[in-house]
Amino acid sequence: MKLSFSTLGCPRWTLKEVVATAKDLGFGGVEIRGIGDKINALEIPEFSDVNIEHTKAKIAETGLVIPSLTSGATLAVRDRAQDSFFEACDYIDLAQKLGVKYVRVMGTGEPHITVGDFTLGAGLYRQLCEYGAKRGVTPLIETNGDLSSSKAMLAFLDRAGSDNCGVLWDVHHTVRFGSESPVETFAALGTYVKHVHLKDSVMRGSRVEYRMMGYGDVPVADAVTLLDRAGFDGFFSLEWVKRWNPDLQEPGIVFAHYKNYMDSLPE
Repeated sequence: MKLSFSTLGCPRWTLKEVVATAKDLGFGGVEIRGIGDKINALEIPEFSDVNIEHTKAKIAETGLVIPSLTSGATLAVRDRAQDSFFEACDYIDLAQKLGVKYVRVMGTGEPHITVGDFTLGAGLYRQLCEYGAKRGVTPLIETNGDLSSSKAMLAFLDRAGSDNCGVLWDVHHTVRFGSESPVETFAALGTYVKHVHLKDSVMRGSRVEYRMMGYGDVPVADAVTLLDRAGFDGFFSLEWVKRWNPDLQEPGIVFAHYKNYMDSLPE
């Protein structure tokens, strides 16, 4: 089982601290969603043209990989769609330079069900898939917003009609906002899933309260078991949303707990 964590969970850490912690805790990779005050990976100094080869070498020395660059591109939000498309293209170019296989994109930005222009989004996603195919990078569309529903996601992928497509399965989103069990989501989308986001929570009325893994009631273990049995070869990445929720527990504790929790799951 390949484990990573998103840098969304450690917004005050430097890249050096991120890499050192991942190595010390026994993770296999680090998913990049901002470093320090730079949420956009294109602005991270270590990824500049001047520094990128040195950065790649330093990460390679640790044995870690970057499984995904996580963009904020929202392809189905009309007033942002074109800018998002070009942002995602830039992310794909950066991924090619770094040797990263995947770039995350979304339909809409909010995790809950939101209205977007998914015909527009699917068309842009198709173009993005074609752009990525020429560079050895696959853009992954996340189960987020309306696309937390497997039915909506399948319709989106069908409209896009690309061989170089894939799904980033955020298990929390499909459970909380898509109202699906992992069995239902996996049955519909399993063959498309290339990368997985995991987080746990409980509901307080209509409000989500995030918990460390295993302390909530999201059926994380069920999703992991389904994917493992199917021979899933991607990363299970903890998305601890501390950048957006500063009061959440500190990353060092949460990342270590996640690693121990995942290692404790039955084979």
